[in-house]
Amino acid sequence: MIQRTSRTIVLSSCLALMSCRAEAPKSADTSARSSASPIQTKLSQYTSVSLTTDLTKLSSHERQMLPLLIAAARSMDEIFWRQAYGDREALLRGITDPAVRRYVEINYGPWDRLNNNAPFIDGVGPKPPGSGFYPRDMTKEQFQSAAGSSAGRELRSQYTMVHRDSAGQLVATAYHQAFAAQVAAAASSLRKAATLADDPGLRKYLQLRARALETDEYQPSDLAWLEMKNNTIDLVIGPIENYEDELFGYKTANEAFVLVKDKAWSARLAHYAAMLPGLQRELPVPAAYKRERPGTDSDLNAYDAVYYAGDANAGSKTIAINLPNDEEVQLRKGTRRLQLKNAMQAKFEKILLPVADELIAQDQRSHLNFDAFFSNVMFHEVAHGLGIKNTIKQKGTVREALKEQGGALEEGKADILGLYMITKLQQRGELQAPLEDNYVTFLASIFRSIRFGASNAHGRANAAQFSFFEERGAFSRDSTTGRYRVDFPRMKDAVDALAGQILRFQGDGDYAGVTRFMETRGKLSPTLQQDLARLGSKGIPVDVVFEQGEQILR
Repeated sequence: MIQRTSRTIVLSSCLALMSCRAEAPKSADTSARSSASPIQTKLSQYTSVSLTTDLTKLSSHERQMLPLLIAAARSMDEIFWRQAYGDREALLRGITDPAVRRYVEINYGPWDRLNNNAPFIDGVGPKPPGSGFYPRDMTKEQFQSAAGSSAGRELRSQYTMVHRDSAGQLVATAYHQAFAAQVAAAASSLRKAATLADDPGLRKYLQLRARALETDEYQPSDLAWLEMKNNTIDLVIGPIENYEDELFGYKTANEAFVLVKDKAWSARLAHYAAMLPGLQRELPVPAAYKRERPGTDSDLNAYDAVYYAGDANAGSKTIAINLPNDEEVQLRKGTRRLQLKNAMQAKFEKILLPVADELIAQDQRSHLNFDAFFSNVMFHEVAHGLGIKNTIKQKGTVREALKEQGGALEEGKADILGLYMITKLQQRGELQAPLEDNYVTFLASIFRSIRFGASNAHGRANAAQFSFFEERGAFSRDSTTGRYRVDFPRMKDAVDALAGQILRFQGDGDYAGVTRFMETRGKLSPTLQQDLARLGSKGIPVDVVFEQGEQILR
């Protein structure tokens, strides 16, 4: 899972030895916000960040590979625009206000991802729940009727676009055909990069991934990606997450990350991956809900991100990755957990600390630190590999059974099981930092992620967690100061209870139960809305955007 434009995202200026032109909005102070236009106020929700890494640790061939990988990533950007909205150029041609154009680019369309996908351009109407994957006039009932026909498998495939033929019937077109030009360009760039790869594992992966883009057969390249161990450069590319499809949750959206491994930090993390089978056995549910055994070939590494594209770059930005999502691959080989350290550090310093200063009780702020934030995010990704991938009641995979509800619940599972594992490992002496650090930092991060809005899987998951924890007394709010204090014993009990609830939902494939849970828990109380509004009035940004350098590939 990934948390998770044609705005080309820059590395640092050192990558291409050029100066970078920062077009991303800077967060505004309170006085500036009070006189800003509505669109400028929206832009001020984002603060600008330059992604940097130490390029001296790369070989000459690796430095030559980066522009090729970024070129492939740009193709994913073009594809995602069509999946998320449609014709990007036609939309932008009708917009003369540069601030509006910029906000369209950040959102990959005219709908505000930080405001529950509300339209911010007059006349565009609400965002279709199926984004651009299905005809806008298609109803759920029409799709379900057609999906029961002989063409049903192709219509439900995660790698097809659905449209109407000349007779008005629903038909499916494979991604590699629908986006043939972009796929050809990306595959060509990957094959050129493969010729420069000194590491044989990376070379094999790039060759297989190029072929996967051309065929929509991703399992061989997923396996090759997990098998490569010694690479410094890494690349995540292709149609991966299904959050953009809020109609059925079937369709995966294209994205890309270009990454550089931080080998020193990765060495600190390596031994945790081997603990997955033991942690699986200790989950707080009956044996049937933890009968699957996660693969033991999983990696846990830290990276500097140098380029984001497509789905990964829309609205709020990803800071950690757990892939592949293929359930067969996970059970056979495990997953790779990638912690995007430089993006994570930026969010901690520019967003989480200011949020905590405003909403966390003063006597508990000493528990906030980057190591706790890093651990919480890291074990969130580890937790994606735990639990159950196939329902215990013959309803197929969890993803199939829970449909569009599955994404937010899976993110909630990862949050809660991550904290559950941290508690277990701290009790065993595997983690030396005080558990209180993780709990307080976790609460502060809930406030951070809720601000992503209900259209974001992480935002919905955190709203549900907040409601559950509040009911269980895991924290209290001082009515005088409006600040929150963690009750550590009750927080631990609430984590155990919510972990069990989510794992049962998934194992049972309980679509109706999850829907009720999210409808009930995913709403913000008036008090919480007021507290979050204070963050905006203080000029605290909601998320980051990355600076652009249009000449980066020249």
